[in-house]
Amino acid sequence: MGADRQALAGPDRVATRARLAVVGLFFSNGFAYANVVPWLPAIKDDLGLSNTALGTAIAAMPLGALLLGMLAGPLIARLGSGRASVLAAVLLAWVLPLVALAPNWPALAAVLFCIGTLDSWTDSAMNAHGLRVQRRYGRTIINTFHAVWSVSAVGGGLLGAAMAGLRVPMPAHLTLVAVLLTAAALSAARFLLPGPEHTERGAASETPAPGAALPLLVRSAPVLLALAALLMMAGGIEDSAASWGAVYMRDEIMTSAFLAGLPFVACQGLMTVGRLTGDRLTDRFGAVAVTRTGALLAAVGLGTALLFPTPATVIIGFGLSGLGVATLFPLGLAAAGDIPGVRSGDGVTIVAWLARVGFLCFPPLVGTVADASSLGTGLLIIPVAALVAALLAGSLRPRPPKARQT
Repeated sequence: MGADRQALAGPDRVATRARLAVVGLFFSNGFAYANVVPWLPAIKDDLGLSNTALGTAIAAMPLGALLLGMLAGPLIARLGSGRASVLAAVLLAWVLPLVALAPNWPALAAVLFCIGTLDSWTDSAMNAHGLRVQRRYGRTIINTFHAVWSVSAVGGGLLGAAMAGLRVPMPAHLTLVAVLLTAAALSAARFLLPGPEHTERGAASETPAPGAALPLLVRSAPVLLALAALLMMAGGIEDSAASWGAVYMRDEIMTSAFLAGLPFVACQGLMTVGRLTGDRLTDRFGAVAVTRTGALLAAVGLGTALLFPTPATVIIGFGLSGLGVATLFPLGLAAAGDIPGVRSGDGVTIVAWLARVGFLCFPPLVGTVADASSLGTGLLIIPVAALVAALLAGSLRPRPPKARQT
């Protein structure tokens, strides 16, 4: 009841400062890998990689997240979601420059494996802390955090495209990025929420005893798996612009290096618009309706662009896919963190971990089809994934709290 009264009274100074701190964490995470994306065509050429080889190397990121991402749960339990996200963010920042030093495919895949692992830890921890702040606010703000992520990803993509276009040395560029990200993460660390992870959950029945955590997770497995499947599709949609937008523009449509980076920028830019408006739309129409409509928009937009490819239609198509997929991850993770009887950190970590299958499977699948036919044909897999996401939108319906036993 204390948490409910605090929510009705509005956010206090601690909550306001914590919200700014979480904004800093989401900014750092979105900005990081986005600086690498515009360099992918150059890396592909420098290392002499095929589409399949590049897609498989990129898939090392979600592979690292899958193999080691579940360690985020114990890390959050030990350090707290705030400190865990800061630690992972700083480590991620200093792995980025190693991308520029990779001499061959195995080294590139190894670096991307580490990036994927650290990104998954940061992702789970910062979302868990963001849910704490949202509960303290008493209203939906999780989409706004992800909007900040998208804004920073656009900034990172533009900076990376500019550096690639100006032929600035990649090691110098990514080292500068690491310095900026470290400063942002350490600045955020001072203002995170104190106390245990369950402090803001309110109802005691929603916080399981230590010995009951695993049985409750098993009982909630169907809901967790449905949410994870939804986010797998979302991951494939969201990742398509980062992994293949620049390569498709350059190799299939023969554009300049600058234009090649614009599908990613358009995707992240319209994703930002979707996330900035997502909180109000969700409160008005519900998570299911917003998610289903967005998924259908992504399918129609990108599908049309791939069937009628020009530089303009492809940029617009990837932009519409970003707008459509905008709320899927925020709402999916929020739903996982609010399953009655399941600790927020556990729900978010499990769903985020399983969602990495989408990031793992889609790049090599697209690359394999591309090598067998064309990249445009391979990318048609993404609109299909959007249609599947529309079918899975019902998993976002809120679950009523479990009745307490007396």
